[in-house]
Amino acid sequence: MNEAATDVAIIGGGLAGLTLALHLRRAMPDVRVTVLERRSGAAPDAAFKVGESTVEVGAHYLADTLGLREALDTAQIRKFGFRFFFSDGRDDIDRCTEIGVSQLFPTPSWQLDRGRLENDLADRVRAAGVDLHDGASVKAFEVNAGDTPHRIEYEQAGERRVLDARWLVDAAGRRGLLRRHFDLTVDNGHAANAVWWRVEGRVDPNDWSDDPAWIERCTPPERWRSTNHLCGPGYWVWLIPLASGAHSVGIVCDASMHPLDTMNTHEKAMAWLQRHQPRLVRALASPSHGLLDFAFLRGYSHGSRQVFSGDRWALTGEAGPFLDPFYSPGSDFIAIANHYIVALVERDLAGEPVGAHAMLFERLLLSFYDNMLPLYRGQYPLMGDVQVMPVKVIWDYTFYWGLLAPLAFSGRLADLDVLGRLREPMLAGSALNERMQALFRDWGTANEAAGQAADPQPGRFLDQFHIDWFNAMNGALNDALDRDAFVARVHDNLLRMQALAAEIAGQAVACHPGLELHGLQPMDGPATLLDPAWYAQADVRAQPNG
Repeated sequence: MNEAATDVAIIGGGLAGLTLALHLRRAMPDVRVTVLERRSGAAPDAAFKVGESTVEVGAHYLADTLGLREALDTAQIRKFGFRFFFSDGRDDIDRCTEIGVSQLFPTPSWQLDRGRLENDLADRVRAAGVDLHDGASVKAFEVNAGDTPHRIEYEQAGERRVLDARWLVDAAGRRGLLRRHFDLTVDNGHAANAVWWRVEGRVDPNDWSDDPAWIERCTPPERWRSTNHLCGPGYWVWLIPLASGAHSVGIVCDASMHPLDTMNTHEKAMAWLQRHQPRLVRALASPSHGLLDFAFLRGYSHGSRQVFSGDRWALTGEAGPFLDPFYSPGSDFIAIANHYIVALVERDLAGEPVGAHAMLFERLLLSFYDNMLPLYRGQYPLMGDVQVMPVKVIWDYTFYWGLLAPLAFSGRLADLDVLGRLREPMLAGSALNERMQALFRDWGTANEAAGQAADPQPGRFLDQFHIDWFNAMNGALNDALDRDAFVARVHDNLLRMQALAAEIAGQAVACHPGLELHGLQPMDGPATLLDPAWYAQADVRAQPNG
């Protein structure tokens, strides 16, 4: 039996495991890292995986922390932001309310062909001195305490092998080897399912209209580069372009509103789409959009009681907690977990104790997870509400760009001094978000009861680019600030969140005077952050600064 030893053994050579391996070697050039990946050979382009869309934290991690910006710019697709169409049952996409940007925001993100990216990462980690073993099937493992190495038994090329490792990291995706071994999975109360597939060729919403004014109101007119969301009550459909030339299509649903057994084959999924998104079905009927694959996943969202241990093991990626694909947070949480794992390994290999830091970093990561969960849990009925959802999207991103994203961009996710100074605004922001999500939920329920959830003014374009403070908040993520200025910036972000919450509460209670405000104080006077005309019944296409 072949035996070897390493400092860090990573089970899983997908996005989470490969980025962690590269991060470890960039931080500690002498650390021994071994990756065990059960797939043999290179991944195919348009790989059979979810997680193609990045947002700011994950994109920053790939581009700057790992030094992949040039590769992303040349081999992947620059994302044209998120885009939402309230198009349930509609064939006329150009007469549906659209939320998005007319121009790129300052901070970039990318659409990822996962197969192409993971093959590039595999080449990079090998060049960095990582032992990457493909075709390696883990058969058993021992997780030990104290200074006793962990032991992994795996089979490769018909040979049984043993690897002793000081650190053991589970990056094996939904198999969650350590999460299952320690029975760590937590039901987080978010019951949702997904089906997805790839088709050949580009699916371009601009081809769905012959109205030149509608096509040209984006500059450049390239809606296909967005993560396009086709929304309706209890569900959304994604359209994501891949650099290999394929297009990813997925349906994500509240399990109680749209049961999985109505869409768990390609034939059923297309029939479901015919009822809910007929224009997409007409587009996919083209012979140029041949089917490449199909998969489904029941109950994709889960928590985890533990992610890091002072006994030198850790979880990253979907092996740990997973939220929801709506705002594409998967690569964000890979970035956060990997930062903490690298910090723990650094301390340990320097001879410093890690138990207390493992507990602290775990509390931080799980608090970020808990803070983001209310954005999704119980909110899928709002997906078809063209009054509430535009406001919720602005709020959700203000919360993300105001509190979590600045920590990642500034490199302060593990800065204990800054985190201590920001404890109160972080707690205040979290509590405010909980109240806002409850308000959105109740506002949507009241709209549905009053028959006000349908599209009030077809053809609106709610252009986020021209909300000046929102655009500037995105760009400010790149500001280099010293500690005092950074702490002051986060406090200012909280003040803006509080002002925005007051404006939104005022609009909600104006729509429904008896609405429960969950302790929020509605603002008196005119709005200054989010003009009500931006999301109310007026047609704002001629008001670019609205």
